[in-house]
Amino acid sequence: MAGIGALIGAILLGLSLFNPTAFSGARGVANDAARPLNEGGAVARTTSQSWYDSISGYYRAGSQNAELKREAELARIRLAEADALQGENARLKALLDLSKDEVEPVVVARLIGSTSSSARRFAYLGAGRTDGVEVGMPVRSPRGVVGRVLEVAQNTSRVLLLTDSQSVLPVRLSDEDVVAFAEGRGDGMLQIRLINLGINPLEEGDVMVTSGTGGYYRPGIAVAIVTEITSDGGIARIISDPMATDFVSVEPIHQPEAITTASIAADAPIEPETVSDDTADGGGDSE
Repeated sequence: MAGIGALIGAILLGLSLFNPTAFSGARGVANDAARPLNEGGAVARTTSQSWYDSISGYYRAGSQNAELKREAELARIRLAEADALQGENARLKALLDLSKDEVEPVVVARLIGSTSSSARRFAYLGAGRTDGVEVGMPVRSPRGVVGRVLEVAQNTSRVLLLTDSQSVLPVRLSDEDVVAFAEGRGDGMLQIRLINLGINPLEEGDVMVTSGTGGYYRPGIAVAIVTEITSDGGIARIISDPMATDFVSVEPIHQPEAITTASIAADAPIEPETVSDDTADGGGDSE
């Protein structure tokens, strides 16, 4: 039977070599007969492959989702760092502009403390006599006036804030010649009292700046924004909030001569005057 099978195979091989199309009909019949079985196998193979792709895609989607979450979290952190860096750059630029102002500051230092529970409003500066700080020098931030130096130690100073109840600062409207006094209320706000009473020209949102009167502060530095109108002026919110101020500059007194002259005039004793009375005929003088 093996020999017969080999003989039949040799005959079929010879026929296929000499006439390749001799069995095409038989092959077609066989393929037609096997078609349903082949289609079923193909469907099963495709279905199993799609199920495998779905399951593997589900697991891949989970890992990809976790990776995207990590990337988003990292992006938020980097964005927050960028915002912080931008704010730091703005603050440093403001300090640079503060140091390059038209008036060269005596020193740029940090506010190291302030009163919290007391009715008085003081701040403490990390610079003192060794840095050239003197009593009366104005203290300002990049936003505006903070106060003036009240006491000086070797390496620290005490600053009288504008909001202190004993602080009085001559001010004016930024765009008009309306003068007033900004008095501290002890609660973080300023009382604006007009010098010339009558029709109140102030409006909410008006910006008050230093007038330069008194000699301590140079004119034109921002002080406060009016938030409420009163009969004799208004109530204003200080622009340079000490609680939100890190570094400040200590500037020289604007007009030290005026302050010195005023103090001498206030301390000078009043001397009796010599009065000359002319007689009716102009013939004599009497003291």
